[in-house]
Amino acid sequence: MSVNTQLETMFAMIVMGVWLGLALDTYNRFLQRPNRTRFIVFINDILFWLLQGLITFYILLLVNKGELRFHIFLAILCGYAAYQSLFQTIYLKLLEMLIRIFTALYRFFIRTCYYVIVRPIQWLFHLILLLLLFLWKVFLSVFKTLFRCITLLLRPFRLLGKWIWEMVPFKWRAPVTKFFLWLAGVVQKGTNMFIKWGAKFRK
Repeated sequence: MSVNTQLETMFAMIVMGVWLGLALDTYNRFLQRPNRTRFIVFINDILFWLLQGLITFYILLLVNKGELRFHIFLAILCGYAAYQSLFQTIYLKLLEMLIRIFTALYRFFIRTCYYVIVRPIQWLFHLILLLLLFLWKVFLSVFKTLFRCITLLLRPFRLLGKWIWEMVPFKWRAPVTKFFLWLAGVVQKGTNMFIKWGAKFRK
């Protein structure tokens, strides 16, 4: 290994030590260990250190073709110590500021989506509902008007039927009366169901 390669390797591993400090503080900030179960923390720790090991080995592979020596661990330790003493306080403040900024942006995005997408859909739904209720009331009004008109038109036929009924012999009136009473009961039940359904819909 040439001197330039060694210097590049040492510099890269020092940078990786700083990166490990940054990554570890970021990981601990978002993991929130007191609020997690031990199993979740254990799995996350394994995945975190496995990822950091892969990143470190990949950088080492790019710099010196993956040659692993003792001074590489010293360089990583020096980079981590430099981060702890020089950059940790600044980075943690910067991290908290970035978290607040992204949280505010996320809340702004959610509120914007709510007032731009959700609220118009709600207003449209209410408008459609009001329109349907209005059409239903118009339909009931027209139906009542037609019913009254039909009742008035059928009044002469009713009088005619009454006159014919009076001419029917008494022995034939009983079965006919039963049939019409049954038919009237069926019509009355259907009308009551229709009125109840209309009242529930208006509510």
